[in-house]
Amino acid sequence: MSEEIYGKLHRLEEILRGMKRVMVAFSAGVDSTFLLHVAGRVLGENAVAVTSRSSSFPKKELEEAEALVRQFAVRHIVIETEEMSDPNYTSNPANRCYFCKDELYTKLRDLAKAEGIDSILDGTNFSDIGDFRPGMIAARQLGVRSPLKEAELTKDEIRFLSREAGLSTWDKPAMACLSSRIPYGQEVTPEKLAMIEAAETLLYGLGFRELRVRHHGNIARIEIPRHDFARFLEDDVADAAIKGIKALGFAYVALDLQGYRTGSMNEILVQLKKGSR
Repeated sequence: MSEEIYGKLHRLEEILRGMKRVMVAFSAGVDSTFLLHVAGRVLGENAVAVTSRSSSFPKKELEEAEALVRQFAVRHIVIETEEMSDPNYTSNPANRCYFCKDELYTKLRDLAKAEGIDSILDGTNFSDIGDFRPGMIAARQLGVRSPLKEAELTKDEIRFLSREAGLSTWDKPAMACLSSRIPYGQEVTPEKLAMIEAAETLLYGLGFRELRVRHHGNIARIEIPRHDFARFLEDDVADAAIKGIKALGFAYVALDLQGYRTGSMNEILVQLKKGSR
C-alpha cells in the first residue's frame, strides 16, 4: 500500500513542478497543510499561502494557520472576505458554501493577478468526490485547481503522508466553517457565529477534541464522539458545559445521542429528498 501512496506523492510533486507560481488557499486543515508543505518543498518561494479572515472562520484556526506557515518556507497573506454581506450566503440556502467559495476564490483570483501568480490551489482530495460540496462548483468556475484530487490522494493517504512528514495536523479532526452549525434556511448572523465559536471554545477547554455545537435557536445541540459521553456526563464537566453555554445566551443545552459526525445538517436534505419521491 505504501508504494502506491508514494507513487501518488510523486505524481503530486510532478503536478506542482509543472506550475510556475502557486497560491494555496490555506485553512490549516489536514489537506491544505499537506498541500502547502509539498508545494513549499517543491516550489520554495514560488508558493504562497493565503488565509481568509471572517466571522465564519474560527479565530483559533486563523492563529493555527499563522503558526503552521512559520514552519514552512513560504509567504503567508491574510485577506478579508465579505461573504457575510451577501444575502445569498446569510439566507443560508443548501448551496450556501457556493457563495462563500465564490467570494473567496474571486478575491484570490484578483490577488493572484496582482502578485503575478499563475495557479490557485485548494485542498480538495480524491475522497471528496461524490460528497455534497457546492463550493467545488465555484472552484471549477474560477479555475481553481485541486492537485491532491488530481494525484488521486485520499484523505487517509494524506493523513498517512502527513504523519510521515512530521506534520502536527496529521490526525487533526475535520473542520468546517462556523456557518455549517446553523440549520439551512435559518439566517446566518455574526451573533450566532460568535455564540457557536464561544461554545466550542469552551468545550475544547474542557478537553474535548472532536466536536460540533449546532445552533437551533435557543438550543445548543452538542455533538461529541460516543466514547466521550461518559466523561461529558461527569457532574463537574456537564455542569461547567451547561453553565458556560447558557451564559452565552442559549436557554437549553442538549447532547446529540447519535454523537459527533461531520455534515449532520445535510441529513435533513436527505430526508427531504426521500420525502419528495
